[in-house]
Amino acid sequence: MATISPAIISFATAGRWWQSGRDNKFSMPPFLGKAHWQIVLFSIVMYLVVYGLGNAGITAYGAQILNWLGHQGNVIATVGTGFLSAIVASVVNNMPSTLIGALAIDSAQGPVATRNLMIYANVIGNNLGPKPTPIGSLATLLWLHILAEKDCKISWGQYMKIGLLITPSVLLVTLLALVFLLPSV
Repeated sequence: MATISPAIISFATAGRWWQSGRDNKFSMPPFLGKAHWQIVLFSIVMYLVVYGLGNAGITAYGAQILNWLGHQGNVIATVGTGFLSAIVASVVNNMPSTLIGALAIDSAQGPVATRNLMIYANVIGNNLGPKPTPIGSLATLLWLHILAEKDCKISWGQYMKIGLLITPSVLLVTLLALVFLLPSV
């Protein structure tokens, strides 16, 4: 409900429903007709899959891995958490992956400074990590869908070739910068 309320308020404000649609900024029926509902459905299904995996104990397993990483020092904990988050995000989508990582880090143990670095690494990994696969980010799915509608087709293979080439090095440099440039967290 917390997510739906702001959306309804935004639609009502833009559509000027209280004025019976006069001087509205956009018309709701064409807007809803152009929405990419298959991507919205994909997102909902991914949340259900991740929730089911969490109930099956995958989140607890992730917490064990992060717990081990947290005791290996700041560099290993940060880089390991970032890459683990990136891998999960590229497979199950970055939005549910961020939640999985946060829950796993919350149950992991270790020094406070290391856990704080792991929290930042989770966010970085979930934002850069989805780039190797199109399903890793809803924005990427929408972008590829819109490009295809405009006859600019990018295959998943082409996309993944570039993503796998660039993402790991950018992620590594970013995570190392987090460890060495961030003042004591």
